[in-house]
Amino acid sequence: MKYPEASTLPFNTSPLNGEFIYTHPGVTDPGDRGFWIIVQGDSLVLDVADGNYVLFEGKTPSWIDSRAESLFIGFWQGKPVRILEVGSGITIPDRYLAEPLLQTFFHERLPDNLLSLLGRSQQIISWQRKSALCPRCGGSTDMIHGTWGRNCRSCGYQHFPAIHPCTLVLVTRAAEVLLIRKAEWPPGYYSLPSGFCDFGESLEECAKREVEEETGIRISNLRYVGSQCWPFPGQLMAGFTAEFAEGEIVVDREELEEAAWFPRNALPPTFSQKSIAGWMMKTFA
Repeated sequence: MKYPEASTLPFNTSPLNGEFIYTHPGVTDPGDRGFWIIVQGDSLVLDVADGNYVLFEGKTPSWIDSRAESLFIGFWQGKPVRILEVGSGITIPDRYLAEPLLQTFFHERLPDNLLSLLGRSQQIISWQRKSALCPRCGGSTDMIHGTWGRNCRSCGYQHFPAIHPCTLVLVTRAAEVLLIRKAEWPPGYYSLPSGFCDFGESLEECAKREVEEETGIRISNLRYVGSQCWPFPGQLMAGFTAEFAEGEIVVDREELEEAAWFPRNALPPTFSQKSIAGWMMKTFA
């Protein structure tokens, strides 16, 4: 089995296979030639080599202003790797791939190790964009050395990157699985009931609430099975299995288009097995 545990899924650390050595923020850039993770708006830009999409390596591409500021984040395959954000006014040559990482992920264009590196990079650049100003008073902030935290110059407030916990639940009833569908998904696609943790909730309480709110079904025998970092923009997806306890399906029409029971041996299309939802359906359904 390609993914024996949820920890081996893309965007987690395990798929990096030790190829990425992470350095704490503030570590001096060694200045050697290395790799570039180029970001433009919501898109990541990748080079093409022998038909494969890869990171830019060596000098910065000629179409990028050499004075653009970069962010050193560690070593990739023994060489420095830096994030470089380019302005919207720069034209990306047609030979390169420029698209949001989520689209690249669903099209399965990249190996898991590179996906995981780019997922972490996307979380870093998202935080850098959001943390320049203090969320309490609006003042300018400085980096807290050795962390991604920021300290406000005006009021002294410190804030740190937020990771948002979400739960997914694979609910079974004899030989059936409870699945849900959102209107914006590809035609015919279904997935697992899911949602964000609320104030004062444990993961288990969140899982039970979300299933009942979305589908009207109450569950029992809840069991944790694994988690996946989901950098869109900063979720931690915690997966559970559970058994049907009671109730009839009542669909939350504000969130869902449909919810239904499906036979285990006749499940509808779902998202990639590289996502924890797809992995859970493949592994436990």
